Amino acid sequence: MTPETLPLAATSVFRAVMVTAGWRCQCTGQCGQAHAKTDRRCPREHDSYAGKHGGPVRLMAAASDPTLTEREAAALPADRLRAWCPGCFTGTRRSRRTTEPVADQGGLFDL
Repeated sequence: MTPETLPLAATSVFRAVMVTAGWRCQCTGQCGQAHAKTDRRCPREHDSYAGKHGGPVRLMAAASDPTLTEREAAALPADRLRAWCPGCFTGTRRSRRTTEPVADQGGLFDL
């Protein structure tokens, strides 16, 4: 399967991650969903539809550990990335978010 919708940048990295994943989300429950009906793996595939009322699914190549900052994730090689659907990626980030505030605000609220 070679979907037509590819990102504008880093296409070779995106394609390498998607080929490894079989163009399917690699979440195995980290998002909080059991994915019990689909062998414990998210059923979302790139360029397929999310359901009767859902739009097309656009997978993303993102860090295996979604708690990394965007800067840290951008520096990772393809073998440290995985395919995520937006719902699983957001759910995983939400479930792993710490409740401690960030100490350094860069003087944003200094008077």
